Formats: sequence, structure tokens, C-alpha cells
Amino acid sequence: MNVLTNIIIILLAYLIGSVPFALVIGKGFYQTDVRKHGSGNLGATNTFRALGKKAGILVMIGDIAKGSLAACLPLILDSDLHMLIPGFIAILGHSYPIFAKFKGGKSVATTAGVFLAFSPLSFILGILAFLITLKFSKYVSLSSSIGALVVFLTSFFVGDIVLIIFAAIIAIFITVKHTKNFKRIAKGTEPKVTWI
Repeated sequence: MNVLTNIIIILLAYLIGSVPFALVIGKGFYQTDVRKHGSGNLGATNTFRALGKKAGILVMIGDIAKGSLAACLPLILDSDLHMLIPGFIAILGHSYPIFAKFKGGKSVATTAGVFLAFSPLSFILGILAFLITLKFSKYVSLSSSIGALVVFLTSFFVGDIVLIIFAAIIAIFITVKHTKNFKRIAKGTEPKVTWI
């Protein structure tokens, strides 16, 4: 029975992660497909650029919430499955959503939601590192990678081996997803944020 429950959790986690809030809010409230603007990503950063602060904040909250919800599925459905497993599946769902032809965002906010649910300390330190880096660099991509690195380093203090492995994978995943951004930073063509 627990095997079936875990399969259901994995499927639900992917579907939850696949919900494209950037597309829903963009088309539903602004009659705009954010995929046709900026980087074309279905994430909070591109929504901020294409539709402004209000839309960007709503998408960010939605993306964080789905990461937290997915990670909490084992608790909700009384399973012994580690919370980070459905959390990671939700992250994959956000990056490769079935509801948006498998072309999503870079999963930074969804990842933050997973850490918020499982390790609030890692979440807080990661967010602080992100905001401090963003304040001085104005680059979301660089700030995301620095935040992920800080989360990985602080995961050793939590003492959960699954968290350490998960944080390492996420740090690599987020950095790789931002490779094009780093190349644009080197060329001086990467857009900077103006709201912080």
C-alpha cells in the first residue's frame, strides 16, 4: 500500500510542479504569454520583466508554494518517503512542465519552496545570500547560483545526508540552467534588475 502511495506522491509532485503560474497569470490577467517576452522562461524573473512587480510577486509566491506543497505530500498522505524526493520531482516539473510543452522556468523559486518546507534555516540563509548578491550585482542568475551554493554549504550543519546530496544536485542544476546567463554577464549583455 505504501508503494502505491509513494507512486501517487511522485505523480502528484510532478503535476504540482508543472503548474505554469507565469503562463496562468500572464494569460489570465494580462492577456500576455510571457514565453514571447524576455528570456521566454516560465518563471518569476521573466514575469517581473514582462509584466511588472505585481505579476512577478504572484508568480514567485505560486512557484514557492508548489515546491513546499510537493515536499509536504509525504506528510499529508502519511508516507515515509523523504520530503526531498517529491520536492525534487516538483522542481523537474517546473523546469519541464507537461502543461507547457515541457518548457518551463529555471526552478529557483520552486526550489526555495522545497527548502522552506524541509529546512527553513537553509531557506532563510539561501534567501539572504540571494538578496545580498542581487543588491550588489543586480543579476538574478548570479544571485540564484550564489544562494544555491550557500544552501549547499549550510546543509552540512543540518546533518541530513539526503539534504546534502539534494543541495549539491540543486546547486549544480541551477548553475547549469543559468549557463547562458553567465555568458551574457561576461559579455555585458545580461539584463540587470532595477527594483532592488
